[in-house]
Amino acid sequence: MFIRIHSYICYTKQFVQQIMAATNLKPTESELEILQILWEKGHCTVRDVHEILEKNKDAGYTTTLKLMQIMHEKGLVARDTSAKTHIYSALVNQERTQQQLVNKMIDNVFNGSAARLVMQALGNHSASRDEIDSIKKYLDELSNKTNQ
Repeated sequence: MFIRIHSYICYTKQFVQQIMAATNLKPTESELEILQILWEKGHCTVRDVHEILEKNKDAGYTTTLKLMQIMHEKGLVARDTSAKTHIYSALVNQERTQQQLVNKMIDNVFNGSAARLVMQALGNHSASRDEIDSIKKYLDELSNKTNQ
């Protein structure tokens, strides 16, 4: 009985820590690279993630493993330990994470001006005709919402 209660308390504590961590997302650049892979692929082993990371940069397997263990502790990823090879998946939502990071960048880098961020992004990167059309459509929708 004591073991069940202790296990439940530990599980609940871990769950609460993961929720707390997920609400204050501050993934590092390396963690974001891993999250991008997990968002795209879904469930992955450390080896799967490592092989993808290795294509673009020199990363050691043990470094990837340690990063993913830390991400699990931070509540950024879930780990299925039911098999010999652990399977990881993203716990944090991609859109929500992007939104939080962009909001932080707007506040810290662009002094709260979303317009300055957009102008900087469009000034430094060439957008395709389709992307420009999508941006115009989105701006029209925003304009219509504020006029109502």
